[in-house]
Order: sequence, then C-alpha cells, then structure tokens
Amino acid sequence: MKHFLIVFFIGTLIGEISAEFTSEDCWTLGFNKANLLCSSCEQLSKFDLQDLKSHCKECCHSDENGATEKIYHKAVLEVCTCKFGAYPQIQAFIKSHRPAQFPSLQIKYVRGLDPIIKLYDKDGFLQETVAIEKWNTDSVEEFLNTHLVKVRDDDYLRTNMV
Repeated sequence: MKHFLIVFFIGTLIGEISAEFTSEDCWTLGFNKANLLCSSCEQLSKFDLQDLKSHCKECCHSDENGATEKIYHKAVLEVCTCKFGAYPQIQAFIKSHRPAQFPSLQIKYVRGLDPIIKLYDKDGFLQETVAIEKWNTDSVEEFLNTHLVKVRDDDYLRTNMV
C-alpha cells in the first residue's frame, strides 16, 4: 500500500507539472488512457470516489457529441499476429486492400499487444492512442477516413505517377 501511495503521489506531481498525464502515468494510477471516456469520470462520484475525478479527467478522451474531429498526419495500427484469432475483424482489415487506401497508415506487429491505433501530429509526436479490439473492419476504415489527413490524388510525389 505504501508503494502505491508513493507512486500515486509521484503521479500527482507529474500531473501538476505537465498539462496531461501520459499513458504510463494513467496506467500507474489505475486508468487505461486508451479506453477511458470522460463520461466515465463523472460516474466516480456515485461510488464515493470523487477524489479520483481530477486524475481521471487528465487521462480520459472526450466523448462529446458534435465535437470537432481532430485530424492527424500519421497513424500506426499496432497488433500481435498471435492474437489474430481473438480479433478476426482486425486481421481482415489488415489483410484486405483497405490499408492501401491510407498512405499515412503503418501496420506494426508488436508481440502480445491487443490492437491499438496510435495517432501522430505533423511533427511525428504521439497525440492519441485508441484501443480498437472491439471494432470491425468498417469501423477502422471509417475512423481512419475521419481522422487522417487526406492525400490528394494529383500529388504525383505521393502516388509515384509522372
């Protein structure tokens, strides 16, 4: 218990120094940043856990309707091939023609990892991580269509056409 309190205190200090907790900070505090919606933080008061609410808010993703969609310059879909049996829709997406539609999408195989999409800004800095283990092929495609920068067809350097 003492170790948890020390880690919690350190996590609190880190949170006060930076504007937002990293995925590792959130994990240390018991939150999974990739899956946490801000509406879930509002539920903490019902269970007399309002002390956790401020940390929860630092780790959550907005789930407001009508919010403007963020656009990212690069996405990396990370998954373990050993888990394809558990995630057949993700396997179907990867093995289909769909990834080719997204030049700024990279598929990365990471041992033991459940499927996630990491989203990067134009400078290559990680901005967001989204868990996609319950998504189907259409959901992945729609998400990438919504959140990735569109490559113009007339950009001959990208399409390799003269």
